[in-house]
Amino acid sequence: MFVATGLSFLDRQVLSVLAPVVTEQLSLSNLEYSHVNTAFLVSYAVMFLVGGRLMDLAGTRIGMALSVGLWSFASALHAAARNGFHLGACRFFLGVGEGGCFPGAAKGVAEWFSERERAVAIGIAIGGASLGAVVAPPFTVWLAAAVGWRGVFLATGVVGVAWVAAWWLFSRELTHASAATVGESASTTERRPPARQLSNSISCAPDRRPALRIPDGQAANHDDLETVRPQRPALTALLRRRDVWGLALIRFMVDPVFYFYMFWIPKYLHQERGASMEQIGQLSWIPFLALGISNVAGGWASDRLIRAGVTAFKARRLIMAAAALLTVASSLTGQVRSVGMALAMMALLMLAHGFWVTNYVTLISDRFPHNAVGTVMGISGAVGAVGGMLANTAIGAVVDRFSYGPVWLASGLMYPLAFGVLMMMVGSNHRSHGAGVG
Repeated sequence: MFVATGLSFLDRQVLSVLAPVVTEQLSLSNLEYSHVNTAFLVSYAVMFLVGGRLMDLAGTRIGMALSVGLWSFASALHAAARNGFHLGACRFFLGVGEGGCFPGAAKGVAEWFSERERAVAIGIAIGGASLGAVVAPPFTVWLAAAVGWRGVFLATGVVGVAWVAAWWLFSRELTHASAATVGESASTTERRPPARQLSNSISCAPDRRPALRIPDGQAANHDDLETVRPQRPALTALLRRRDVWGLALIRFMVDPVFYFYMFWIPKYLHQERGASMEQIGQLSWIPFLALGISNVAGGWASDRLIRAGVTAFKARRLIMAAAALLTVASSLTGQVRSVGMALAMMALLMLAHGFWVTNYVTLISDRFPHNAVGTVMGISGAVGAVGGMLANTAIGAVVDRFSYGPVWLASGLMYPLAFGVLMMMVGSNHRSHGAGVG
């Protein structure tokens, strides 16, 4: 999962890094470049929702293979683009494939890890995205110098196909591990039995069906698993939940900030700071390194709070509150004079985002049955992509008319506002089981 999310961000970052060259060769304005990115976000919004449901229906193994295979093929197709329309079409199909990646990662972690371990595991799984974003600038600039910008897209497509082959060869369905999560969540107030000691106690989930408690790392037989597997919640039941829409609204507010950093930073460094392609390769990975570190550190911090006796919801919320406050300083990015200080401000926001997003994703896996995690991730991600799509189009127009100043200001305010939504719409009740999640 770490490698898959890394490839996801590598493939979408390649165009961002090459934007000064590609937009010049294809004669694209800032507004036209924003339309190309919007094509990705349109399909990503739809397929984040569809892909999340696909993961819950088809399983993580098949779903991830389809997702990575499709976006790798789309990435290779970029090499054939001759104008803005071709480039936009390639980005559209890239978004179709990538929509299932993060719901699949969240679902896999929810199946395998207990609540007390889950945040670190999610931090590692989604932390691959940061590695992909860190590798993308120097790797892309180096490879483009050797084989041209079209060759870079071909190379990333081949790497993705290799991942699919390895995944299909070595991965297995995770159904035997899901019982551990179901058993644990059925009675969260009880202490987990010692490792490798099977508890004979039976606790009742809210849907009144008995759930066998199984310690971490110990499998049960197939018949036992059939008795404890919860019914998949209906999509309509999930859509009736206030917290689902609260989580989706949070993504609608903060995802545009992250997409701005992903799609526009190389162009900003080139246009506003006078950076060359070589300097972009040397510098633009720095904020994403901060993101990668905080992805794991954010998970470790909230898991540590839980071990100290803080409830899971309160632990996730405390980390997200601190992260939201940290982002305010990034509003000054456009005001500082040196490139180094500007990058430091960007890195500060990405550091905060890592703490934020790891605990946000973990919050979803805490609150919902494992066979609904992909769907809820899909709903929230789709809404977030719609926000990114609307904001991305606006950014192109704002930059052409006013420069980047208003965008930096807005970026520093979104996380505190999103935390307010978390407080108002997402309560502290623990996960629901079965069909009656509404």
